[in-house]
Amino acid sequence: MSTPISDTFTTQLNQMRRDLIDRLRAQRGGARGRAEAAADAREMASDDWAKADEEFDLSVALEEREAAELLAIDNALKRVADGTYGLCLQCGVSIPTARLHAQPTAERCVECQAKTE
Repeated sequence: MSTPISDTFTTQLNQMRRDLIDRLRAQRGGARGRAEAAADAREMASDDWAKADEEFDLSVALEEREAAELLAIDNALKRVADGTYGLCLQCGVSIPTARLHAQPTAERCVECQAKTE
């Protein structure tokens, strides 16, 4: 992948990373710690523990998804750095630029991704 194209994807991936971290901070109450935000949420829902537990479970699931998304972004940035970004991890073929624009963290070409799923 040429340098101007990899620079474009590096910029896009870094922006995705910043946006995700900002979203996580906002969900956790900004500068407050996770425990403080959870305590506040529990206090507000003290009358309905079942609902609070359901919301907590949803929160955990979202955090797991966001952690996986952050890992995918970091892995894509590592591939940019080592020169393998845009190459399918499975077959080594170049991933089409249109796919990378749509899914900058894509690790596989469409055919290999379909086989994986």
